[in-house]
Amino acid sequence: MAVPELTPSLLHTNSELPTLIAGPSLGTAALPLWGPAVPYLKDHFQVIAWDLPGHGASKPSRQEFTLAELATGVTTMVEALRSNGVIADGSKLFYAGVSVGGATALQLAVDHPGFFNALSSICSAAKIGTPEGWTERAELVAKAGTPTMVAGSAQRWFAPGFIEKEPEISASLLHSLQDADRFAYAHVCGALAGFDVREQLSTATDPILAINGAQDEVCPPADAQFIEQHAPKGQAAIVESAGHLAPAEAPEETAALLADFFLAK
Repeated sequence: MAVPELTPSLLHTNSELPTLIAGPSLGTAALPLWGPAVPYLKDHFQVIAWDLPGHGASKPSRQEFTLAELATGVTTMVEALRSNGVIADGSKLFYAGVSVGGATALQLAVDHPGFFNALSSICSAAKIGTPEGWTERAELVAKAGTPTMVAGSAQRWFAPGFIEKEPEISASLLHSLQDADRFAYAHVCGALAGFDVREQLSTATDPILAINGAQDEVCPPADAQFIEQHAPKGQAAIVESAGHLAPAEAPEETAALLADFFLAK
């Protein structure tokens, strides 16, 4: 096990604004996932996204890692951005992540309290799927590659009709899945197999906004409500039109929820 090295993508730079660290979902790269929301975020935040190992700009992981190690990878990346002046000293710092990136938000709240001023888990949950399901998927992808996931992901990721309505956005997201490193993808599956912070949420002192899509079959609205009920400073919001990738599917609404929550902190 080892802390993975994560590569940031500066989606909108303005060090005079608070910084929003934007996290990915499994199989997606930062730019296609968060790019649609940047026009609605850039007046409020400097936006820096990060890619999972072997996805987008991040190099593949060479060994397995846990969600706790992934969260530490995020804090290590942020500290590097601070030390080179991309994030100004004393500026407010927020985090929002999708799916496994949202699981990372909850892990950050549990393991690194106070590192962020507030966090948001988007289309995520305190436990996602089953260990057996993730282990099976890891073995399949390591053996046969990420293209085996494209058809199923197209069904799981998007609300009905979205692919037809937004073919370019959905195609770029599915391309980032095809291009992901098979072994690094499997490592993320392994991390999700061991992820479960349901019992630890009650110890989280950070403000947390759980945003889930009403059309999401992977992490339904009940998962957001669980976080609201169990995190002392938890709130929940539901995006009616979204499936599993709210920043790409409903960028304006998702950005507005984030801005309203974070800028009040």
